[in-house]
Amino acid sequence: MAALRLPVLVTYALMLAVACQAHPYWPLELGFYRYQCPQAEAVVKAVVEQALHQNPGNGAAVIRMLFHDCFVEGCDASILLDPTPFNPTPEKLSAPNNPSLRGFELIDAIKYAVEAACPGVVSCADIIAFAARDATYFLSGGKVYFDMPAGRRDGIFSNDAGAINFLPPPTFNLSALISSFAVKGLSVEDMVILSGAHTIGRSHCSSFVPDRLNASVFSDIDAGFAGFLKTQCPLDATPGGNDPTVMQDFVTPTTLDRQYYKNVLAHTVLFTSDAALLTSPETAKMVVDNANIPGWWEDRFKAAMVKMASIEVKTGNQGQIRKNCRAVNY
Repeated sequence: MAALRLPVLVTYALMLAVACQAHPYWPLELGFYRYQCPQAEAVVKAVVEQALHQNPGNGAAVIRMLFHDCFVEGCDASILLDPTPFNPTPEKLSAPNNPSLRGFELIDAIKYAVEAACPGVVSCADIIAFAARDATYFLSGGKVYFDMPAGRRDGIFSNDAGAINFLPPPTFNLSALISSFAVKGLSVEDMVILSGAHTIGRSHCSSFVPDRLNASVFSDIDAGFAGFLKTQCPLDATPGGNDPTVMQDFVTPTTLDRQYYKNVLAHTVLFTSDAALLTSPETAKMVVDNANIPGWWEDRFKAAMVKMASIEVKTGNQGQIRKNCRAVNY
């Protein structure tokens, strides 16, 4: 009998190998590292917590990083790749990301800690997803907690054109916003819910001054709020020039909560894309519900974050596990 089992096992192994080549995608799963690196998620959470104690802005940075990574090449940590002679213009140098995107040093610190525990096991893409989840938890005072499936692998391609083509700018109107999210498999409600992340973080003045504070351009921004912003921002603010930053939410600037939607209703938001949520009955009702029903937005934000973190992921034998999040393995 033993002699008969070997050919069967060999045949099965060959079939499995062929199947893996033909179907390289594996679904993400909860507890993906429970055997190879059971402490991975705890290590990420500890580093994120320490970083947020030093500066709550670090949390806003990694939540935004997840969004900017997933919308370009999928959630594959391509946003982290540094320029090289062979690839001088990666995503991080594109206009939507440079100089406004932050958090790279925090991801480096997490990767260093995770590699010390489990070398070569945890992808940079999963680290971004875990970090964004943990930042959400800490910034919401524990009110927004969710499990994050893992198993992402890191991409090896990064180009600034992708960020320009797929990341919706703050000047977008509602139809353009809906289209940009739909391309990534996200619904109108997902778009409205994820916009709530603008309740934390800062924005460069150049991202909203031209189309929100320019007297020659119509804007529904509250007059008193506009007057205040003019004391904070030069009207000739340009990227890379005289371009200070301001809080996106002046009411609860370091707390992830539903205040953003109250600000939308009060016309005290920075971006055209924020104000656009009131330009259709469907999205305006969502804004009202999120602003007024306790727990409504928080519950939906959990699901939307997991859904966004699953966009076009690389799994199985796709991509790689980078040793250094800033460079591909050679």
